[in-house]
Amino acid sequence: MKTIAFLALLLAVLPLQAEDLHPAADAPGFVPMFNGKDLTGWKTTGNWLVEDDGSVSLHPREGEKGWQRYDAYIATEKLYGDFVLDLEFKINAKGNSGVFMRVGDMKEPVKTGFEVQILDTFGLEKPGHHDCGGIVHGIGPSKNMVKPAGEWNRYTITVKGRHVTVVFNGEQVIDTSLDDIKMADRPNVGHIAFQDEALRVWYRNVRIKELK
Repeated sequence: MKTIAFLALLLAVLPLQAEDLHPAADAPGFVPMFNGKDLTGWKTTGNWLVEDDGSVSLHPREGEKGWQRYDAYIATEKLYGDFVLDLEFKINAKGNSGVFMRVGDMKEPVKTGFEVQILDTFGLEKPGHHDCGGIVHGIGPSKNMVKPAGEWNRYTITVKGRHVTVVFNGEQVIDTSLDDIKMADRPNVGHIAFQDEALRVWYRNVRIKELK
């Protein structure tokens, strides 16, 4: 009996492993956001393609550039309120994209939603709001967790009410309120979208758990 009690106490005080901060593959309540075959449930004018391995990637067309081609972003048809969004992403050197949430109007995603940045800022000592893991125009990540270009990274983003947390490659880097980072006007319900910066980006294992 004493042995069992000791083991329980030991488990309670041991630090969490990095993977423990992300939901398990079989965590209840999560559903995939892509079907692995096509873009059903999403809308875009950009050249987003489903790869043979089921990941979704952007193949910029010749002549495309810039980030203000909002209709080229890939966005959910469905609106989401409170949720846990879990995904992996990969970029090339100098890559740039972003995960937009609760976008009220896809014609103005920057002004009517908020973005967790995806950017090739590997090695940066003190990341800010516009660096990978930060909420753009809001708050920077507490730590730079992005891997070198070409490697897969993972976000688990929890949005509940006005509260937002971001776990980035096993480290919680954001814990804030939208009202405290000058985003009090952002809606509580909206689209989820991935930014088209006319640069290659890959997403896989994108799944969501809606919170009641």
